[in-house]
Amino acid sequence: MHSSAPALPCPVLYESQTLLALDKPAGIIVHGDGSGAETLSDLARQLLSRHDDEQLDYHSNPEELQALQRLDRETTGIVLYSRQKRSQPLYDRMIAEHRATKRYLAIVEGAFPWHEHTFDSPIGRDRHDARRMRVSRTGKHAVSRARLLRSATIGHRTFSLLSVVIETGRKHQIRVHLSSSGFPIVGDALYGHNHPLGLMLHARELSFIDPVDGNPVDIISPVPARFAAIAAEFESEAPIGSRRS
Repeated sequence: MHSSAPALPCPVLYESQTLLALDKPAGIIVHGDGSGAETLSDLARQLLSRHDDEQLDYHSNPEELQALQRLDRETTGIVLYSRQKRSQPLYDRMIAEHRATKRYLAIVEGAFPWHEHTFDSPIGRDRHDARRMRVSRTGKHAVSRARLLRSATIGHRTFSLLSVVIETGRKHQIRVHLSSSGFPIVGDALYGHNHPLGLMLHARELSFIDPVDGNPVDIISPVPARFAAIAAEFESEAPIGSRRS
């Protein structure tokens, strides 16, 4: 008999005996911050605790679950978890050695002037605001590669839809690289301007060779509905979420 419990607000995108990938919604953090608020990891452990849940094909110990990456509270998309302590070091090493390709979709303010552009400014903490990061000569190495998919003018404002691949994983990396170059992400209240639809940053695709079994893994997260309200202007020339863009 399958569980009658309601589905969690974070669909399963991929699972194997050693991995679990969830589709993170906006407004939830991956790890606890001391506030006691429920986290994505809490929800993931709840899912694993439902041993008869039809959402999963494999069973594992919820206490061994460990997030291999994190997303900011308002960023949506793929979050990958290790399900077994014995194989977790292999995945930790894969992430540390940047052997996973992480691709994001972002809608930014302004007409992005490049077809492709690499941002490689170091990123460090903002000494004047503990919530923020900033481009800093003394910061940590950071590389983001952005490609323009489409630009459109809506009313009196121009927006650009970007595909962004990150080669490093610094805090707020994409948000800082884009905003410091004059192209803040739509809805980024910390580095630009708030928007009623929220932050237009989505972890769209994660690809890697599984170090446990050697199989290729390509995880895709559907484009969030909130993107459609703005991105309806980006029509057939560059469909939102075009793979390998």
